[in-house]
Amino acid sequence: MQPPSDQLKRGWTTGACATAATRAAFTALLTGEFPDPVQIVLPKGQTPSFALAAEGKGDGWAQAGIVKDAGDDPDVTHGALILSTVRRGMPGSGVRFLAGEGVGTVTLPGLPIEPGEPAINPVPRAMMVETIESLAKTHNAPGDVEIEISVPEGAELALKTWNPRLGIKGGLSILGTTGIVNPFSCSAWIHSIHRGIDVARAQGRTHVAGATGSTSEKAVKALYDLPDEALLDMGDFAGGMLKYLRKNPVRNVTIAGGFAKMAKLGQGFLDLHSGRSQVDFNWLADRLGEVSGDDALSDKARAANTALEVLQLAGDKGDALAAEIATAARVTAVQTLRDAPCAIDIVVVDRQGRILARSADG
Repeated sequence: MQPPSDQLKRGWTTGACATAATRAAFTALLTGEFPDPVQIVLPKGQTPSFALAAEGKGDGWAQAGIVKDAGDDPDVTHGALILSTVRRGMPGSGVRFLAGEGVGTVTLPGLPIEPGEPAINPVPRAMMVETIESLAKTHNAPGDVEIEISVPEGAELALKTWNPRLGIKGGLSILGTTGIVNPFSCSAWIHSIHRGIDVARAQGRTHVAGATGSTSEKAVKALYDLPDEALLDMGDFAGGMLKYLRKNPVRNVTIAGGFAKMAKLGQGFLDLHSGRSQVDFNWLADRLGEVSGDDALSDKARAANTALEVLQLAGDKGDALAAEIATAARVTAVQTLRDAPCAIDIVVVDRQGRILARSADG
């Protein structure tokens, strides 16, 4: 059983680790000595310290590494080595960022970093620039440097993230807005949904689809022949997707998911996670009664253990029940979007990827 969130250990973002590594490397470049542990100041004023996992220096450069500790968050970068190599730059050049091994490069518009730039987000960049400027001032030295961030094996780890779909090629992104990873936080996932919408809009896509899982995503991709950049990793966060689309609309929006997840959306839930919303079997039984006209069957559904059991009880009325669910789910989606100019359709998919029902705009 997962412990309560207030007992879970917090961790550090890749941006915080890169900043700490940069501080250690630049300190060594200025003084010849690596601080260990190295302390940084996070955007909200916290001052964590990090143990160095790697260090090295040569003529005009120094390198330091931090092993990322994501705490109790199931982060693919937990345990990854974040390396920063700091080199002296040309006078007046300021701070320049480079993507080393395992750090991606932005290739599509719509992200907070311009195409062609290393995938190092604005807050980590600002943290590193502030670190360089502070140390340069303390040591009365120029702050003109190149910072190359590397993550060995980052290219392989990036395949487990949204980066390929967002047009970030070759590796991971250096992320973080607070420097702290809150365990099992929803914010990172929802943030990635938002960036997916931004990229789709920047590419001029007029149709995007959010799916609850890989099976429903595969089905809706085939149904509409959608490219990867039009597919949003919605997961359980229907609300996070719809609320962002409310202010950043795309003309056509499809939501695809399994019968149980779409039933919860039809009930009015916007977070479809099993730990945060539950299927109301009385509500589902009422829907079955409407399509079957069979009160006895409806009563059986009220005593069901799972939504799948209700679907199986429906028998030859299963597709009609799924269509009823799709219609209800679309009502929730339209209400959440308010007056946004988005045409919504719902696709209900079974566990084998067969489309059970669709509820088109109208």
